[in-house]
Amino acid sequence: MKKHVIDRILPGSIAEECGFEKGDKLLSINGNEIEDTFDYQYLISDEFLVLEVESRQGEVVELEIEKDAEEDLGLVFENSFMDDYRSCKNKCIFCFIDQMPPGMRETLYFKDDDTRLSFLQGNYVTLTNLSDKDMEKIIRYRMEPINISFQTMNPELRCKMLNNRFAGDALKKAKQLYDAGIEMNGQIVLCRSVNDGDELEYSISELYRYTPVLRSVSVVPVGLSKYREGLYPLEPFEQKDACDVIDRIERWQKKAFKEKGIHFVHASDEWYLLAGRELPEEDRYDGYLQLENGVGMVRNFLEEFHSGLYDVVNQNSQSISCDSGIASHELNKSITISIATGRLFGPILESSCREFEKAFPKIKINVYIIRNDFFGERITVAGLITGQDLIAQLKGKEIGKVLLIPDTMLRFEEEVFLDDITVSQVESALHCMVDIVKSSGDELIKKVLKYIG
Repeated sequence: MKKHVIDRILPGSIAEECGFEKGDKLLSINGNEIEDTFDYQYLISDEFLVLEVESRQGEVVELEIEKDAEEDLGLVFENSFMDDYRSCKNKCIFCFIDQMPPGMRETLYFKDDDTRLSFLQGNYVTLTNLSDKDMEKIIRYRMEPINISFQTMNPELRCKMLNNRFAGDALKKAKQLYDAGIEMNGQIVLCRSVNDGDELEYSISELYRYTPVLRSVSVVPVGLSKYREGLYPLEPFEQKDACDVIDRIERWQKKAFKEKGIHFVHASDEWYLLAGRELPEEDRYDGYLQLENGVGMVRNFLEEFHSGLYDVVNQNSQSISCDSGIASHELNKSITISIATGRLFGPILESSCREFEKAFPKIKINVYIIRNDFFGERITVAGLITGQDLIAQLKGKEIGKVLLIPDTMLRFEEEVFLDDITVSQVESALHCMVDIVKSSGDELIKKVLKYIG
């Protein structure tokens, strides 16, 4: 039986009233063993609970608790997941972790393929790790939406792409989830001359059968770093390839919207930027279901930025923003700030900042587009820029009052880049202040206003 060690008791909680202490161990709830956090959350939803607890002194006791349905107990465990993470059993031809240079921190080489993380953190999973027991739990606990990396609906090709002989059969689990009404989102990582063209057409047509339970499918291009020696030979997409992908997807969008009222399949922003085509209007993203997967991030940024800029320009002379507390005359001060980003988003950010400068000519915003020397120039997203590239390419540049960097450059809830360089080290190397801004248009406006005062 697993013993889940309690790390903290939330103030004012049921657990505090019951006398729980740090170091106590939770053994079972209503006679049921707790395998992970999903068991725990499901079991504590009852109004009457019998908890089996082992105290720090080793004494095992039973506690009876009556509470409101869905009310939390207020326990925080040492292992918040209450279980080990499941590593990936596949050896995908497109896996970015296999393209990492040696010598980085160990956690960056861990490949997860855990459906529970799909529910908790939005990770995409291949379904190859799922047992019958896992499927039963997902359906019973309504663990939705589940984000699935399909790659292709051709079973034989999927086995080849994932280097797993069971990868084709795993597609049947999507049908089980569909039959149970478990909401899903899908992803296709497109590899040139592998699962594009007619194979992509076939995959979309097969996945369309699962709508509307399958709410959306994103199609994203494979990321190729310079560390691919000995790996499957993949080539980058060209402009004509991007145009073909967009044309196929937009045909399916028209069909899906006419028949289902949703656009269903979406090309990530990279395709439109590579093709040199105008981005879809906001309504085509169906509420930005896959924003974190690079679908609609540019459109969403532009909508927020233009709205925020309009509000600033049109405020009265007394106050520009109740959030910023900036008086209108302060926008006439001469000030320089800088922003760093990747090559993909660089032209979009550059154009937006020139609009801001046009509205307020005394405010200068330097946009520095950072080339990815660490992973290679084919990697163009801001989220994979390292601290060392930032330092090397900005040394000696005009920074001004502050250097703004997007939060995607850093580890989650930490001020550390992928190469373990910290924000404070960047500040020391560049002799400037560095501030982190959320990757949204309105947050950028607010951050700029913060440094005007």
